Amino acid sequence: MPSAFQLQCHLVLIFLAASKGETRYLEVRDAGEDDPFLLLSEDLKRELSAGQIYRRSLRCIDMLSIEGQFSFTADQPQLHCATFFIGEPEELITVHYDFVNIDCQGGDFLKVFDGWILKGEKFPSSLDHPLTTSRRYADFCETGSIQRSIRSSQNVAMIFFRIQQPGNGFTVTVKKSSNLFPCNVISQTPSGRFTMVIPHQHRNCSFSIIYPVVIKISDLILGHLNGLFLKKPSAGCAGVGDFVELLGGAGLDPSKMFPLADLCHSFHGSAQMKIGCDNTVLRMVSSGKHVNRVTFEYHQLDLQEAETRKENSIEEFCLPGI
Repeated sequence: MPSAFQLQCHLVLIFLAASKGETRYLEVRDAGEDDPFLLLSEDLKRELSAGQIYRRSLRCIDMLSIEGQFSFTADQPQLHCATFFIGEPEELITVHYDFVNIDCQGGDFLKVFDGWILKGEKFPSSLDHPLTTSRRYADFCETGSIQRSIRSSQNVAMIFFRIQQPGNGFTVTVKKSSNLFPCNVISQTPSGRFTMVIPHQHRNCSFSIIYPVVIKISDLILGHLNGLFLKKPSAGCAGVGDFVELLGGAGLDPSKMFPLADLCHSFHGSAQMKIGCDNTVLRMVSSGKHVNRVTFEYHQLDLQEAETRKENSIEEFCLPGI
């Protein structure tokens, strides 16, 4: 299993489906088992003094977790490029076009997507995002100077682009703002603690951890009582308007992942599960009738821990794939 440092942020190497006009969607070519991820280094954050603006050039495939001004200039035709942005769970991301020099008429494009797309799967899923899929895209070639700033609905966003003429390119400024009630989140790290609150809102919120983990729920308030109730995945929390579900899988879209357990009632205590899947998601479904809250902590699952069954652990899942 890769180390926690190597997996500070899981990012699959991606390519755009540029042929046949499928420019809205990202595809991932098959990568070897030893080379599927880009690394995100905390060293960049330590390089900056207070008030200093971070600037650097973008690579064709890139990932950033820091504010700053970023530029890309093509030295050759670049057909399949993307940059992923990620913030802390309580942050939103704004991408502002400072300068754009691309040939829209010649087939170039520069688009911002509200969320992430990998292998054609979206986060947040279409079921959980407040906007339709088409409204989650902001195409510079369609809006130009009309919409120069795009803010995400969660702590992740991305741009993807095609630039065919050497010398052409763009510059964007990325800033972060506070989100009082974080809903859909991708964790930057393989361990942490988080409290998700949905205050009288009819919405679904997912917290995605792209690592095999041990996850422990310590507090759950759903507006109704009577302790913890775990149902089998086939049964689910049928007829319950407010619940939390744990999901596991190898993709990015929570709606396409395997349901592992449903928590249908409020409780104070500890419910723990070892999940060896590539991606673990805690998803809260809220009817809007209550103030729902869940507190949980998680850490990366190692081989020794996977082989040790704890008394308060629910059945393990996906462990053979670790």
